[in-house]
Amino acid sequence: MRTRFFPVLAHVLALVAVAPLLWVLVSVLKPAEDVFSFGWPSSWTLDNLQYVLLKFPLPRFLLNSAIVSVAVTVIALFFHSMAAYALARLRFPGRALIFSGIMSTLLVSLPVILVPLFLVAKQLNLLDSYAGLIVPSIFHAFGIFLLRQYYLNIPRELEEAADLDGCGYWRRYWSVILPLSRPVLASLSVLFFLANWNAFLWPLTITRNPDLRVVQLGISGLQGQYASAWNLILAAAVIAAIPTVAVFVAGQKRLVDAMKTTGLK
Repeated sequence: MRTRFFPVLAHVLALVAVAPLLWVLVSVLKPAEDVFSFGWPSSWTLDNLQYVLLKFPLPRFLLNSAIVSVAVTVIALFFHSMAAYALARLRFPGRALIFSGIMSTLLVSLPVILVPLFLVAKQLNLLDSYAGLIVPSIFHAFGIFLLRQYYLNIPRELEEAADLDGCGYWRRYWSVILPLSRPVLASLSVLFFLANWNAFLWPLTITRNPDLRVVQLGISGLQGQYASAWNLILAAAVIAAIPTVAVFVAGQKRLVDAMKTTGLK
């Protein structure tokens, strides 16, 4: 009985989870007057998608989000990997204390430090700039933790062989550690990209220039400007979700593999 019950339950839960997404996709292709009607519409239209792409600056918002997300991901992976390698392999006074301090930042959420972070950004003239959107988003303790745990599993014999060839710390990191880090770097790149693509609170705080709005702010502004035009809001949301789905599908295998192997020793 159980062998039949659990598959049925799994399919029902999957249907409940997917049904709202299918409703959104169908609603985007409906005329404005049929958005909240159930069932198949009498006619299909691409006017909603055409409007948000051609008459609303959604492409500009998508470009801003892409610039910020890619820049943060690349810079964060580079610096996080160096910090993690130092914490995993180098011996220096206060290493454990530094690592504990880094991990303690996971207990502090962004709303708690939003005001002091804004004041620091203002003093550094980072308001209304790409630098203001990128620089404060680079550091994240989870990336350093995941990379450090991964580096602890790399056999030391590989680094000792590099030492025999005359490699210093930098050459070991660049030529030995980074090539072996591709799975975990790929998984982190997915997480960082998705987190920054969906960022809302910090871009809302740091920018006032409409040309610097990211896609989530753009959709929010669309909702405020067209309070009843849910067909346009849903169309913009569907377009904004396409890059995140593509990135997740491309990196899901490495993401799962890294989560299974990291921390095992």
